Formats: sequence, C-alpha cells, structure tokens
Amino acid sequence: MIRIGIVGIGFMGWIHYLAARGLNKAKLVAIGSRDQKKLSGDWTSIRGNFGPPGEMVDLSALKKFASFDAMLADPDIDLIDICNPTNAHPEAAIAALKAGKHVLVEKAIALLPDQADAMLAAAKKANRLLMVAHVLPFFPEFAYAAQVAREGRFGKLLGGHFKRVISRPDWSADIGDAAKTGGPAIDLHIHDTHFIGLLAGVPNAVFSTGIVEKDSVEYLTTQYLYGPGGPSITCSSGAVAMSGRQFVHGYEIYFEKATLVYESGTAPLTVYTPDGMSSQPQLVGGGDPISAFTMEIQAAVDGVIQGKMPDLLSGQLARDALVMCYKECESVKTGKIVEMS
Repeated sequence: MIRIGIVGIGFMGWIHYLAARGLNKAKLVAIGSRDQKKLSGDWTSIRGNFGPPGEMVDLSALKKFASFDAMLADPDIDLIDICNPTNAHPEAAIAALKAGKHVLVEKAIALLPDQADAMLAAAKKANRLLMVAHVLPFFPEFAYAAQVAREGRFGKLLGGHFKRVISRPDWSADIGDAAKTGGPAIDLHIHDTHFIGLLAGVPNAVFSTGIVEKDSVEYLTTQYLYGPGGPSITCSSGAVAMSGRQFVHGYEIYFEKATLVYESGTAPLTVYTPDGMSSQPQLVGGGDPISAFTMEIQAAVDGVIQGKMPDLLSGQLARDALVMCYKECESVKTGKIVEMS
C-alpha cells in the first residue's frame, strides 16, 4: 500500500484529493497546508475552471501538517503529491527527494529550466522517482491520440494543429499571477508542448508569433520545426478569449492512414479513414475530468510499486516541455526562429 501526502490545498490539491478516492493499492494518509482553516476541513473557498467547488471535508482519518518539514519527517508517507504554486515546486520537490520520498509534482515542473534540471539531479542523487503530473495524456481523447501514434496504428505522423484557448483566469489569485505560474505561455501552453513532445519528440527549432503584455506572453501560435521529413505541427494557445467563451482545446492530427479531429464542446473525437468513412472510437474514462486525475495519480502509484518511471509522467519530458515554452516566448519577443539546442 503506497501512502500519499498532498501538500498545497488549493484548486489542484482539491482535485487530487477527490481523485485519490479512486486509487488502487494506495491511499491518502496526510495533507499539508499553512492555512489553518483548510487544516480544519473548511475548503469552501476553493474554486476552479472544472470540477465541483470546494466544500467542508472530513479530515478526521488523515494526518494534518502545518509544517512541510514535519510532513517530510513522517516515515509513514511514501509519496509526496505537490500541488502548491509552480514557483514553490523546486524547493518542495528537492526537499522531499532529499527526505527519501518519491515525488509527484503538478505541472509545470518548475518556473525555469535550470530549476527543473536541479530537481532531476536531486531525484537521481536520492534514487527516487520525480514524476510530473501532466494530466492531458490521461484525458480520453488525448490518450487515444497518444496510443495510436505510439503504436503506429495509422502509419507515420505527418502533422497536426493543436489548440488551447481560455479567457483571463479569475478564479484564483495565484493562477493569474505570472510571477508564480509563468503566465499563459508557460502554465497553460505547457500542456501542448508536453503532448507534442510525447507524440513527435522535441523539435529542432520553433518559430512563434504572439501577444505580449508586461513581458508575459499571453497568446501565441507556434510552428515546430522538425526539419526535412519531420512532421509539420503547429499550435495556438493562450488566454485571449472573452469571458463568455468557454475553455476550448483540441486538435486535428494527420497520419498516413487517418485524420483525427477533436474539439472540446463542439466536435467529439472522430477518425476519418482512406475509404471516405468516419467513426467515433469508444473511449476509456468517460466525461468526468476527475477520472483522468485518478488515472494520472494511479500511474504514479504504479511507478513507485514497480520502481520504474511511468513514461507519461517523465520528469525529463516535463523539463523538455518547459524549455520548449521558453524558446517559443523568445521567438515571440524576437521575431526570429529559435533553436532548441
């Protein structure tokens, strides 16, 4: 039985708490927060862009820590699930690794690539898993696309376009603070760079255009340059829509023998084949977003049990996704192609 402690009880901590209810061979045993109100079980102030709002929670069966050091000193916790703001990820993750804990840290892995490198080095030195909770590959439509790409079911990946657009976030002070999250081109767009890296690998270079406000890239469109013979991939992502426009993400992916089309809220996943026919594949996981987080955390649990890094939670892949975001921001600000090396 893998024993889990969640640190950081904001929106993502709440979602991970709900997701942990469905785990196998694992259980949530502790929470950590500096907020005494939340340690008492009053989570009613929590709001997010999906899932239920926070509520009164019975924490009587859990250990409650106001001190992170005290939490790390508890020998009855195997896996620390870090859900605090991105700017706090490196310090918390490195401390947990040094304490001999395995770590699952919410995306983005860190605010800066050199911080991510330090986290990876700490994991290697401690001989512990540093897993990064990029949930997108666990959502049914994206899980399907990743699976068929990796299997080569429809032949070679030729190209595709990805889309992820929101209005300005107003449900959390932290999420709207670029100093804590990196802004939309990091905190939001990293979902896309991670998934593109998973499908096609890291490109040779990127070329991006976009909108910059107070040195933060709020919206961008990127060409991922893989060179001759590589896939032709683009993505548009950011916080640019009006508040009445619902969050939308999706893709159109081109393989040699199929085209995959999906857009949240408007176009269910559809597979178009060379015979002119189309079909909507049966997906695993349903429409409940919490189930994707359960599968994500379950992958981390399985990784700890097996002593093996789950490929979808790879710290290196998460680090590369962060670097891609920064290279794209550099391209937006300079107007030039930026090499990944």
